[in-house]
Amino acid sequence: MQGVDARGSDAVVSIASLSKRFPNGTVAVDNVSFDVPSGQVLGLLGLSGSGKSTLMRLVNGLHRPTSGHVKVLGTTVDECSPRELREMRRDIGFIFQQFGLVGRMTCIENVLVGALGRLRGPRLGVRSYPKNLRRQALERLDRVGLLPQAFQRADTLSGGQMQRVAIARSLMQEPKVLLADEPVASLDPESSVQVLDLISQIAREDGMTVICSLHQVELAIGRTDRLIGLRDGRVVLDRLTAGADQESIMRLYRRSGAAEGTPDPARQFA
Repeated sequence: MQGVDARGSDAVVSIASLSKRFPNGTVAVDNVSFDVPSGQVLGLLGLSGSGKSTLMRLVNGLHRPTSGHVKVLGTTVDECSPRELREMRRDIGFIFQQFGLVGRMTCIENVLVGALGRLRGPRLGVRSYPKNLRRQALERLDRVGLLPQAFQRADTLSGGQMQRVAIARSLMQEPKVLLADEPVASLDPESSVQVLDLISQIAREDGMTVICSLHQVELAIGRTDRLIGLRDGRVVLDRLTAGADQESIMRLYRRSGAAEGTPDPARQFA
């Protein structure tokens, strides 16, 4: 396995000897350690069941680790109280595979939901939000190319458009870290490219740290700075994306598999 030494860098996410065992005995994450420097776009690769989603939820505090620690922006996530977790999550955007939009609400209403962490009390309807936040929501929709759809119901959009609304909603948090859990798994190939290009562009323009889980190597190349591959909850690949192509990444993945005596997953993984 080719490693990436992040020591001495400004680590925004730091994962140390992290493991997660569920009550049924399944070990989803197995002794994982790596740092993510400020502004890095990290592609987290692996087959379904490799531990990607569990690892993302450990970073966000949605799961508690069995052992090890996660630090995000200097805060030890697994030691946070519920109130401290809420405060920390204000700085962490999360994009889900299934979008997480309210279909009967308009696009701008869905985007405004991303600002609720900065407000007190419930909100009902666009006009219940302060004027400056309504303006920001329109700016976020414009940034993802959906300003003309601002007052269109979310459930009338295509899958790619819905995911772009979800990105705009995350941007309303003004996050320092963005977690994207299989953000293109439900999209067609063309929409997948557009969504990942958008995430990559925004990250580079804003200097945002991104962890994006994928199972398509070809989509990660050219859109990420670094690739980490998981299998059975363990890191089996860790390398910079620069100079890599799909075959070179797969060779490293096969080599690590051969060393462990496990079946070659290359055909599925690619």
